[in-house]
Amino acid sequence: MSVSVRSFAKINIGLRIGPVRPDGFHELRTLYQTIGLHDVLRVTIARGSGIEIRSNAPAVPQDESNTCYRVAERVLHATRRRAKVTITIEKKLPVQGGLGGASSNAVATLLALERALRRQLPPEDRMRIAAEVGSDLPLFLLGGLVLGSGRGEEVYPLEDMPGIPCVVATPAIGVSTPQAFARWDRLAETGSGRRGKLTAPAISSTINGFSHSVLAWLSGSSTGVPSRNVGDRAEALLLDLVRAGIENDFERVVFPEYPELRKVKRALERAGARYGSLSGSGSTVYGLFASSAEAKRAAVRLTEGGIRAQVTTTLPRRQYWRRMFV
Repeated sequence: MSVSVRSFAKINIGLRIGPVRPDGFHELRTLYQTIGLHDVLRVTIARGSGIEIRSNAPAVPQDESNTCYRVAERVLHATRRRAKVTITIEKKLPVQGGLGGASSNAVATLLALERALRRQLPPEDRMRIAAEVGSDLPLFLLGGLVLGSGRGEEVYPLEDMPGIPCVVATPAIGVSTPQAFARWDRLAETGSGRRGKLTAPAISSTINGFSHSVLAWLSGSSTGVPSRNVGDRAEALLLDLVRAGIENDFERVVFPEYPELRKVKRALERAGARYGSLSGSGSTVYGLFASSAEAKRAAVRLTEGGIRAQVTTTLPRRQYWRRMFV
């Protein structure tokens, strides 16, 4: 039996990096937002045993290190089933692009395998498996607008935003997340940067401040702009996003290392983006726009300038689940 599923991407609307925890991970606060760009996975089960990964992208690992493999292994164990599992990944999202492609692929594998096995795991088992495999996986079990904390694996669904036009620019650069964290740690040690010395209390304070900024932004309390309909609310959210001070800390260490990414963000802003940001540790840079027409014109401008850019939209939770299975 085969099951095909769309594996949607995410962007980060702001990301605060906190102190290093005893387990070696950094404390994080971020807003995850699913978007319409996606890979397509097909999961096939047959008699026998073993897990096989296939992909059209050479950069995708096809051994036990693949997140899809690790999730499939755990699902088979949790359901006490034995089967030959073949996972075929039609890759459209960039590898090491900050869009959560590998994590989304893994959750898509979980959902497709459940359907193929005709066995749905309890929600707590789903979340446990996702968190064991990677920090970004649990958000894809919710979809829509999600607050992430802990190392990113503690997720809380928030009231969804309306669908907002989005331009996703993906320069041909791969940014290593571990290396980006290492650069952040060096920045914290030297105390350089516009926020001054990044002491543990100062970093903890910015973590708490991020949560307050998110609350103020989503409630509209800092501008008091009324939201009479969906269009008004989307416009108000975009107007208030920059004022709320919601930024991605990774920009402070990734942009100096890859100045072309800073140029992409500026190009998006010049093209009319109301809010532009690096997603995760990059290399994807995205812009949110007030209208689809503006987003399409911006994508054309970036593409003409030699930057690969695609128009999509933010994907609210209901649409995320409605469009999941092919």
